[in-house]
Amino acid sequence: MLILLAFIIVFHITSAALLFISTIDNAWWVGDNFSTDVWRMCATNTSTCVAITDRFQEYQSIQAVQATMILSTIFCCVAFLVFILQLFRLKQGERFVLTSIIQLLSCLCVMIAASIYTDRHEELHKSNEYSIEVSQGQYGYSFVLAWIAFAFTLISGVMYLVLRKRK
Repeated sequence: MLILLAFIIVFHITSAALLFISTIDNAWWVGDNFSTDVWRMCATNTSTCVAITDRFQEYQSIQAVQATMILSTIFCCVAFLVFILQLFRLKQGERFVLTSIIQLLSCLCVMIAASIYTDRHEELHKSNEYSIEVSQGQYGYSFVLAWIAFAFTLISGVMYLVLRKRK
């Protein structure tokens, strides 16, 4: 039982780390001489970064991605704290339903964020406010990490739903 508990804790912490990295790091859309994410665009050859503000085309979509990624990270951290509290408070044989619900909300938020970015990426990178041409890029590793975090949070949410407290 301790091995299973350790695996679940490590899996949850890994999910949270993936969410933090994909939310913060500047690699959702990359090219030869630039990298951009939901916060800023950086030119790698001149080392200059421009914050993405309301002057940019499709800024509302970027704000939706920002908000849902932040929410998913918060929900994942709250789910971990609730799991630790339920670990000591639940009676033997009860399920971690509240933890599961919160973790599945985190899963839903990261799915919404990555889906919006996937759907709107062409329009997001056509703004005239960019100092260089960013439409000729590809998805970066932060975007991929967001989808991996979706899978991890989904799996851990289902694990918490099935998990019963045992001795």
